[in-house]
Amino acid sequence: MFSGRLAAPASRRAAAVLAGLVIGTLATFAMPMAAAQAAPDTPLTAADKNLLSAVRLAGLWEMPAGNMAAEKGGRVRVRQVGAEISKQHAELDRLVVNAANKLNYRLPDEPNSDQQKWLAEMEEAQAGADFDQVFVDRLRAAHGKVFPVIAGVRTGTRNDVVRQLAQDANNFVLNHLTLLESTGLVKYSELPLPPEPAQGNQAAGSGILSGAEARAQIGGVDPAVIWVVLLAALVAGGATTYRLFRSGR
Repeated sequence: MFSGRLAAPASRRAAAVLAGLVIGTLATFAMPMAAAQAAPDTPLTAADKNLLSAVRLAGLWEMPAGNMAAEKGGRVRVRQVGAEISKQHAELDRLVVNAANKLNYRLPDEPNSDQQKWLAEMEEAQAGADFDQVFVDRLRAAHGKVFPVIAGVRTGTRNDVVRQLAQDANNFVLNHLTLLESTGLVKYSELPLPPEPAQGNQAAGSGILSGAEARAQIGGVDPAVIWVVLLAALVAGGATTYRLFRSGR
């Protein structure tokens, strides 16, 4: 009887030690994996810099273009869309300036030569239907070109600040595409077709395995893998502790 009383506390102590080892092992395993999820700030790539400049340039010409549309537009919807795009670009411009300040990157301060020509074309267009078509044509084409650029940087950049800017810019540009198309003036048949997929790569990048492989290539760890491993370890540790506790009673 005396030895039985000693066995129970000993078993409970063993279970406590085992539980501590399990928790310590999990913490040691999880901390570096969790740290891998947060990519540190990295030097700007050419693509990162191009995105920063492109977002800034877009605001420098689309804000005045939107203001012109609010005044010269023939359709009520064009005037509404112009005012809204100008307003939203003011907010996006604030975001890109803040991002550039954090990254110590110098942004352009005036539209490029093409954008200046588009603004001049809008200024010369007669108010009403002529202006409406020029406004929608130019802005819809510009948004269509920058959209895939933003997506590419959002997908592959290693810089946290640039990634967040790309996320924000993507949301703004998608909304602007929808606004411009709501005017009923977009000539879809004249828009450039999407590029053809590379031969033999039509299904590339599909499935869970390829997603995990892509993350592995850039040094990241799939969060799902972390949680599965943690859950399995917790279940195994809990089951072992329970068996030891039961056997010592």
